[in-house]
Amino acid sequence: MSGNTFGELFKLTTFGESHGAGLGGVVDGCPAGISLDESIIQRELDRRRPGQGGPSATSRNEPDQVRLLSGVFEGKTTGTPIGFYVENTNQRSHDYSKIKDVFRPGHADFTYNAKYGFRDYRGGGRASGRETVSRVAGGAIAQELLRTEGISIYAYTVELGGIPAKVTDFEGAQDRPFFSPDPDVIDKWMAHVEEVKSEEDTLGGVVEVRATCLPAGLGEPVFGKFDARLAHALMSVGAVKGVEIGSGMAAARSRGSQNNDPIGKDGFLSNNAGGILGGISSGQDVVARAYIKPIPSILQEQQTVTTRGEETFIMVGGRHDISAIPRINPVLKAMLALTVADLLLLDRRLGVRD
Repeated sequence: MSGNTFGELFKLTTFGESHGAGLGGVVDGCPAGISLDESIIQRELDRRRPGQGGPSATSRNEPDQVRLLSGVFEGKTTGTPIGFYVENTNQRSHDYSKIKDVFRPGHADFTYNAKYGFRDYRGGGRASGRETVSRVAGGAIAQELLRTEGISIYAYTVELGGIPAKVTDFEGAQDRPFFSPDPDVIDKWMAHVEEVKSEEDTLGGVVEVRATCLPAGLGEPVFGKFDARLAHALMSVGAVKGVEIGSGMAAARSRGSQNNDPIGKDGFLSNNAGGILGGISSGQDVVARAYIKPIPSILQEQQTVTTRGEETFIMVGGRHDISAIPRINPVLKAMLALTVADLLLLDRRLGVRD
């Protein structure tokens, strides 16, 4: 698996930078006969595009209009590679010229320079959150494959800036501000975002992803565990700093009698395992949480060094979100969809299922 390709059989390869001509990708391995057109992909892209997300969003306003280049004929996938492209139209690269020789704290500037000896300083280049456009497009294609199997994928916010939400309606969350599963917490989140924005600071949060109606038996028992693949998928998103499966960290503070999921004649009676046992899906909902760091670009002076090693201070300009939430939600949804689609095809290759 290369640094720009995700998956074994259902593969997504992406390209593009924040301030380049555009972003795109190729999905290889999608079966033929899946209904697909640009409007299906566009619906997911519209959920993460710049300018969305109310008071927490960047002022960069990109249409993120997708073009399908190959792999689809008369509204159906052909089984050949599906190419897509999204043009960048609202870059302001001059915003970054004054910091081209300075490392921004919390960004990948220092590490990219250490690895390559050269970096695209315009918005972080390949390390920018804008890279996730291609993930969302690829994930939209994966979701259409999963839809044919009755599998649904969700992502919703369970915590923003330390304020938790109750998961009372994760399906309805898709149409609420912040993708909130709890209508009662939205006003609190709005007020907190406005407060932090006035302080010229940023917020982190927690997003839960869920796959419903999965068959039991997906995943491999050792290195190809479902939860290991999913953790890799979610951690590959730049802002994610931690992942939990099921009860997650709480399992370490509980007892076996509390954490085990009893089994009755009609199935499991709880889901602390997050739908995965021994690295293999149990047939329950697969549930995971991704912990999102605050946006590192803040309108406060920060200590750093120049590319020549000289100590200095920096005030990051440009247009930035107050929080990666809610625009990161469709990205994490896409990574879950890509993971499940790949495992589904791997399972079929092994001849386990019809």
